[in-house]
Amino acid sequence: MVRKKIEIKRIENITSRQVTFSKRRKGLLKKAHELSVLCDAQVAAIVFSQKGKLYDFASSNMQKMMERYGIYKREYFSAEIFQREQYVQDLKNEITVMVKRIGLLQLQCRKLMGQDLDSCSVDELKEITIQLEKSLTVVRSRKAKINEDEVEKLKEERELLNERPRLHLHEMVHNYVVIQSN
Repeated sequence: MVRKKIEIKRIENITSRQVTFSKRRKGLLKKAHELSVLCDAQVAAIVFSQKGKLYDFASSNMQKMMERYGIYKREYFSAEIFQREQYVQDLKNEITVMVKRIGLLQLQCRKLMGQDLDSCSVDELKEITIQLEKSLTVVRSRKAKINEDEVEKLKEERELLNERPRLHLHEMVHNYVVIQSN
């Protein structure tokens, strides 16, 4: 006889749920015992029923296993907490660096706008002048390109406008020839 797979979801019928709990609990504790015997592993299983009744299995002293678990849990989570704290500290350091960079960039931007120049040395003023001249060259180049494109568009429009009367004349001649041939 083949067992059919059941869908794993909460059993609504209280009696069926209690029977399934009892059978599966026994099976779980049996498997825990088999694992401990076959693999010489220390195994502990703790189950609380829906009504709060405790069922447990331990391959050795349950109290010692719980203490061992507590120590492991503290070590594991303290390492995890340390990693999280280290990550947060790294983020704080990165924020501090970024805030300083933003401040420097804002100051540089104000200087390029002609503000806060009182604290600048002659060399800094020369550097700002060079940067502004380079920027001005780029802006003028872009402006010239836009103007060239605009002039090109206007030339094309003028050519189209100049072509229009010629096309109109051509159309009139064509219409005249069609009328004459009829």
